[in-house]
Amino acid sequence: MSRTQDQINQPAATHYAGIDVSKDKLDFAIHNTDIHLTVPNSRRGLQKLIRQCILHSVELLVLEPTGKFHRLTHELFHEAEIPVAVVNPFRSRKFADSMGQLAKTDKIDAQILARYAALIKPRSSAPISDRNSALKELQAGRRQLVDEIGDLKRKLKASLHSLPIRQLKARLKLAEKQKSALEEEVSNLIQSETGLKSKFQILTSIPNIGSTTATLMLADLSELGQVNCRQIAALVGVAPMNWDGGTRQGSRITRRGRPHIRKALYMCAVSAIGRPGSHADSYRRLIQRGKPPKVALTAIMRKLVILANTLIAEKRHWRPSKP
Repeated sequence: MSRTQDQINQPAATHYAGIDVSKDKLDFAIHNTDIHLTVPNSRRGLQKLIRQCILHSVELLVLEPTGKFHRLTHELFHEAEIPVAVVNPFRSRKFADSMGQLAKTDKIDAQILARYAALIKPRSSAPISDRNSALKELQAGRRQLVDEIGDLKRKLKASLHSLPIRQLKARLKLAEKQKSALEEEVSNLIQSETGLKSKFQILTSIPNIGSTTATLMLADLSELGQVNCRQIAALVGVAPMNWDGGTRQGSRITRRGRPHIRKALYMCAVSAIGRPGSHADSYRRLIQRGKPPKVALTAIMRKLVILANTLIAEKRHWRPSKP
């Protein structure tokens, strides 16, 4: 359902809305109004909410990610040209705490999200495509299997009895087979989609970024090429933040971000500083200036993700600079 020209031109106060999404129902609230609706999490229920948003000139809708259950909401509101921001539940909960709202119900959560939209105005985003969603799910499955394989190997080393050893070996063999199947499916998916294939080729053209890291970045860092350098570094968690107070000037710190991406970039940075090149030179200069190795290594991680972001945005492969 799209807005008609008459509805767009009609003067109205700007409002902000929030939806608390669950498997079977949606709780909807508009900030600074008495409007609260509970509808089924279905196309019919969503059409009712979309009409309310159009009627009250909702400028931004905020919701939290809930696995697959929020996807239909995001898609239909986006089709109706109503901006949607999907926010981190940790941030919205902290926001509620800061407002003194300690109670928690679905209705209260919807009101808090509407208030979050009005005061914070988070950046809206388009829903991810089915292929990107599938890639993200496959990559999450692979990550779980990698963790399971590591756990099984540790248990195998600690086992003495022949029966648990045989069982652990069988489980390890099955997990490795399943991991290989997921990796093959991921590869097929990337090669079958022009956009993903192009981005994958750009990422793997960067020295020290291999296919595993490139795939992880495509799955879990979909903002690549859509935000600026400072924002992409903050999303990964490698942007230095001030930590000052009064007359004290503290050391710059990095906070939160996406740990899986950061872990992969850490290994890329370790590889980069061990080989001749600009990254190794930058690392040595930082060390010579008295920077701790961890700080210098984080700077290389930041350089790598910013380079990846820039190349994706400009749709070009990495080329070595001329001497």
